Amino acid sequence: MIEKEGFAALVLRLRAEGISDIDLLTAVEQTPRSQFVPSQFANDAYSSRTIPIDCGSFMEGADMAVKMLSRLQVKPGHRVLEIGTGSGFTAAVLGRMAERVVSIDRYKTLVQGAQKRMEGLGLRNVVTRLADGSNGLTGEGTFDRILITAAFTTFPRFMAEQLVSGGVLIAPLMVDEERCIMMRLSKTGSRFEREDIFEAPYLPFIPHMARHI
Repeated sequence: MIEKEGFAALVLRLRAEGISDIDLLTAVEQTPRSQFVPSQFANDAYSSRTIPIDCGSFMEGADMAVKMLSRLQVKPGHRVLEIGTGSGFTAAVLGRMAERVVSIDRYKTLVQGAQKRMEGLGLRNVVTRLADGSNGLTGEGTFDRILITAAFTTFPRFMAEQLVSGGVLIAPLMVDEERCIMMRLSKTGSRFEREDIFEAPYLPFIPHMARHI
């Protein structure tokens, strides 16, 4: 019941903001969000509030997660890199739309939890890995789409090499000590076109893998 009512309310809010991509909304509907939030927050799974998860991390509200995915414009056949797995919800939604998704996180607990959820949902085209995302993911070739959910203070230049021409990258950028803005970068050849989308509550990027968790 939580899933059905929560999803219906989410769709109404998204449509009010002009988001009605049927493929994206179907992928969200097929990915039960209450399975990705800690059980005590099940009633808030589809709300716009930020939800704390393990390792001091958090899930962005459902509205923001879908708004980001909407601007990423993922199509069948795409290879997608996500830096910052968290609960695995966005990776799971991406997995229903793209050909292959590689999602990396610096916390072993989060990576293992997300991988279990992918297996439970039968999403074999989503791979979660323990890795330091400060240099993207080397050795995997290029990606059509890159989604980053930890804020950089300057545009991560190395991403340019890991994104195909015609590719899109969405990442949060710290504009000052308090404010963080999601930016969308479209690549044509070696040039980028930048668009600032909306403010976001992301934490500054922390390099290196976590030692214990």
